[in-house]
Amino acid sequence: MQVTRLETSMEELKGFKKLIVWQKAYDFVLMVYKYTQEFPSSELYGLTSQIRRATVSISANIAEGSERQHKKEFLQFLSIARGSLAEVETYLMLVKDLGYISKDRFVELEKQRQEIGRLLRGLYKSLS
Repeated sequence: MQVTRLETSMEELKGFKKLIVWQKAYDFVLMVYKYTQEFPSSELYGLTSQIRRATVSISANIAEGSERQHKKEFLQFLSIARGSLAEVETYLMLVKDLGYISKDRFVELEKQRQEIGRLLRGLYKSLS
């Protein structure tokens, strides 16, 4: 199964889709889904499900928060996204240590996760 984000021009992007942090988080979801397809079938309802749900939560909370009426609400959703990002960090360490992903894939995912974290912290700080 090939999973790629549809290419769009910047003019087509609206609302939360304009946020670089959301774009990076969405790309991260696609990569996690791609790599978790190779996990053991015995993990489908375990780690595969958990890491996917936590990863989706990052971009979903950024999107939902950005559409809220008040800045305080947006900050709360960004905080939830940051918590999900920390949750994903734990899952990535675990799947690497269990041998479900290679060290190279782990490094690739971890770099993306860290970049999303920096962007989330920056956005949160700019809104505070």
